[in-house]
Amino acid sequence: MTKVNAIQLFENKKVRTTWDSNQEKWYVSIIDVIEVLIDSDRPRKYWSDLKSKLIKEGSEVSDKIGQLKMQAPDGKMRLTDVADTEQLFRLIQSIPSPKAEPFKLWLAQIAAERLDELQDPEISIDRALNQYMQLGYSESWINQRLKSIEIRKELTDEWKNRGLKEGQQFATLTDIISKSWSGKTTKEYKIIKGLKKENLRDNMTNTELILNMLAEASTKDISQAVNPESFEESKKVAKQGGNVAKVALKELEAKTGKKVVSSLNAKSLRDANKKIDK
Repeated sequence: MTKVNAIQLFENKKVRTTWDSNQEKWYVSIIDVIEVLIDSDRPRKYWSDLKSKLIKEGSEVSDKIGQLKMQAPDGKMRLTDVADTEQLFRLIQSIPSPKAEPFKLWLAQIAAERLDELQDPEISIDRALNQYMQLGYSESWINQRLKSIEIRKELTDEWKNRGLKEGQQFATLTDIISKSWSGKTTKEYKIIKGLKKENLRDNMTNTELILNMLAEASTKDISQAVNPESFEESKKVAKQGGNVAKVALKELEAKTGKKVVSSLNAKSLRDANKKIDK
């Protein structure tokens, strides 16, 4: 079973989802849905009470609720109650909210969009392109970002082929690559840029993206060449791949006299682009 975690936005509120490729279904965090529908600062309490009520009523919905690991506010992967879209439609009927119908339409839309993307991957690329343009990123940055997504997938596919586990092992290898070329772990890098939950790559400059791509592409190429047979061997490969980009970084900094890793984030990048346009 292949699962892909994703953050969806409904009226600028984050809703955690997981796509199950085998069943071709979205699984959605129930806590996030409740928070959207009732504007409560205690969605967990609301869900606990509602779940008890549904169990007493003998509702089939409560029997089909499952749990999946999703990223919590503290950044850690934690088990949370989830439901597929069909179960959510039934569950929402038990939650009085003026947002219920708009949310149902939104839920149906993201499910349909995902199936469209599976039939034609270019649709996914086009959507990402449009989203970044709407956010105000420059065309050159967007091209680099889309390429970085492709390279990242090639690397994670290589890790999967080596039998490595998504989650902690992938995160550890990513940190090794980042630390090797930039001198910063992912967490340290985000602190420099003043980020919390935001995506680090979405807040990198063009040059940072290029060097990160070089590090990840090099890691994938080295892995395919040396065929690491264990997680420990893959850690060594990750460091070697990161070091390839580190050489380029040091050479560039020596020529320009400027540090590559900076505090520039998405807002800074967009503000700079607006000044250029003017």
